[in-house]
Amino acid sequence: MTLEIVLVLLAAFGAGLVDSMVGGGGLIQVPAIFAAFPQTAPATALGTNKIASILGTIGAVARFARSIRIPWRVLLPFIPLVVIGASAGAFTVTLVPPDLLRPLVPVLLTVVLLYMLRRPTLGGEHQPRALAGQQAWLATSLIGAIAFYEGFFGPGTGSFFMFVFIRLYGFDFLHSAASARFLNAAANASASVWFAARGHVLWEVGIAMAVANVVGAQVGTRVALKHGSALVRKVFIAVVSALILKTAWDALH
Repeated sequence: MTLEIVLVLLAAFGAGLVDSMVGGGGLIQVPAIFAAFPQTAPATALGTNKIASILGTIGAVARFARSIRIPWRVLLPFIPLVVIGASAGAFTVTLVPPDLLRPLVPVLLTVVLLYMLRRPTLGGEHQPRALAGQQAWLATSLIGAIAFYEGFFGPGTGSFFMFVFIRLYGFDFLHSAASARFLNAAANASASVWFAARGHVLWEVGIAMAVANVVGAQVGTRVALKHGSALVRKVFIAVVSALILKTAWDALH
C-alpha cells in the first residue's frame, strides 16, 4: 500500500467521523485527494469525494435511525428538490470552475458561527415546529440552494443544512445532525451520478476511501448519540471555525 493511499484512507476515516456529527468532512477529504494526486482535475477530486462520502453518510443515517426518531415527514418532501439541486450543481461544476464561490463561503460560515455563538441555547432542546407561509418558502429555498452548492462545491454543506433545521424547524443539534446527513446522502447520490457519468471519479481510490469513511461515520455517530446535543454543538462550532479558516485561506490563495 502506497503512502498516498494511506493518506487518503486516514483522511476518509477522519472525514467520516466528523461528517457524521456536524458535516465538514470535505474539509479533510478533498485536500487529501489533491495532496495525494496533485494532477487530479477539480471535478475529478470532487467526484471521488462524493463516492467516498456517500456510504458513510448512509451508514450514519441508519445508525441515527436506530436510536432517535428522524423527522421523515419533514425530510422526504425535500428529496426531489435536493436531487435536482445537487444534479444541477454537479453539472455546473463541469462547465464553470468552483473557484467563483470561494470568497463567499467563509463569509456565510462566519454569519452562521456568529449567530450560533450569540444564541448559546439554540439547538439545545428539541422543539420541532411546522412551517407555513413565508417561513416554509424560506426553508425550501435555502435547502434547494444548499443542495446546489453541495453538487457544485461542497465544503460546509452539512453545517448549512443543520443551521436551517436548528433555526427554522426548532430541532436540537442531534436531530438536525441526523436530518442533515439524510439530505447529504441524497445530494451526494445525485451528484455522484453526474460525476461518474462524465468520468470524473477515481474509482479504486473512491471505493477504498468509502470503506474507511463508513468506519469513521459509525464511530462518529456512536459518539454523538452517547454524548448528545451538547457535544455536537461543541464539535459544530469547532468544525465551522476550521472551515472558515480553510475556505478563507483557499479564497486568498
